[in-house]
Amino acid sequence: MLDTKFGFPPSSPAAAAPAPAPNPKRRRRDGKAEAESEMREEAVERLRGVVRDSVGKHLYTSAIFLADKVAAATGDPADVYMLAQALFLGRHYRRALHVLNNSRLLRDLRFRFLAAKCLEELKEWHQCLLMLGDAKVDEHGNLLDQDDGSDIYFDKDAEDHEINIKSAICFLRGKAYEALDNRDLARQWYKAAVKVDPLCYEALECLVDNYMLTCEEESELLSSLKFGKEDGWLSAFYSCLIKKHEKEHVVEAKFKELERESCSISSSSSGQMMKNNIDVLACKAEYYHQSGEYQKCFELTSLLLERDPFHLKCTLVHLAAAMELGHSNDLYLLSCNLVKDYPQKAISWFAVGCYYYCIKKYDQARRYFCKATGLDGTFPPAWLGTGIAYAAQEEGDQAMAAFRTAARLFPGCHLPTLYMGMQYVRMHNFKLAEQFFMQAKSICPSDPLIYNELGVVAYNMKDAHEVKKWFSLRSILMASVFLDSYVPS
Repeated sequence: MLDTKFGFPPSSPAAAAPAPAPNPKRRRRDGKAEAESEMREEAVERLRGVVRDSVGKHLYTSAIFLADKVAAATGDPADVYMLAQALFLGRHYRRALHVLNNSRLLRDLRFRFLAAKCLEELKEWHQCLLMLGDAKVDEHGNLLDQDDGSDIYFDKDAEDHEINIKSAICFLRGKAYEALDNRDLARQWYKAAVKVDPLCYEALECLVDNYMLTCEEESELLSSLKFGKEDGWLSAFYSCLIKKHEKEHVVEAKFKELERESCSISSSSSGQMMKNNIDVLACKAEYYHQSGEYQKCFELTSLLLERDPFHLKCTLVHLAAAMELGHSNDLYLLSCNLVKDYPQKAISWFAVGCYYYCIKKYDQARRYFCKATGLDGTFPPAWLGTGIAYAAQEEGDQAMAAFRTAARLFPGCHLPTLYMGMQYVRMHNFKLAEQFFMQAKSICPSDPLIYNELGVVAYNMKDAHEVKKWFSLRSILMASVFLDSYVPS
């Protein structure tokens, strides 16, 4: 007989070793174990669903209690993260940070980002930056460090339907640097966040609303963004957001482009969804205010606030227009409602200051503008209001101090340097006034008021040629606004 170890069959069936008979008891035990395992997995999955539902219903204590049991039963990283997230939403920041640190999973970007968010809520900004890790960015918002593969990201399946985690990390770095009063680095990281993922709207909003970029820098940033094929509407909206100083026909063309692009996400082929969207219309109202069309702006914001009385960006534009038009009754009612609903927000006390400024009680106006800056030192209108209130009382030194602070904090806003120039005109220091007006012109070359003030300086310096040049440029700008407003489309 040949040796069977080489694969040859035995010589006869009788020579083959009989197969062992199955043990019915063992089979029953295995089947029972499988059934019990399936039951346990179903029970755990049910609890996961209840945790998600509890978070959706804002029952955070229930979510924390159940998530803790699921994480203890499975030890799965996703369950540990779910527990930490429930703790974060329940405002247990220290405990959430403890869970994340003990998980030994901080190589996962989600875990590290959530730990940094806990430190943000605890106002531990240096620790927050340490948690996010070392990284470098250039002045244009381009990331300089290369991915060395040490970071991991477990939740790859959802990447097509979420904001890039690295964009969120860049944005959080920007917030930390802004809180540490390093606005240059904050600006660079905000630019990096929106470059990594243009859907990170918060980063662009910080750059635009806090006047961190000049008009030219805003345009450069917009042209460098890489939008997806389906995000044409977002590109058009961003264009509307940063083109507030352009001529009206340019801005209107941008809004029409937005209406066309909105068809990709709107069920209406005419783009009505975007045309009547409150964010879009608030952006248009802001343009009217920048153009000096205060009545038009006020009428639009009044309609928008009837639709959404708590839209704060629209509310801010409404306040500015109402103050320009001297509508003290509207300012009084609006400021009362804001103080009642948002007592910890700077805009509420800014509204109170606007009311007192409108009725020419400048001491009270200044007090409330200062209170707004105390609540939020990065709120541009409050700093400008403080300076204007001082200027109204002929307190030039204090006014200049407020305007200097605003110019330092908001380098993309031309108004502080413009107002400083006006103060120097009051003091008959025309050379210095001219320097500040030229600086304002370099930031925003489309504001007719700048050319008017330059003409005033030239007149006082008895330079007829310069007077003619500056007033001619002012007239051209004003005429273009007038024609754009009244020529039918």
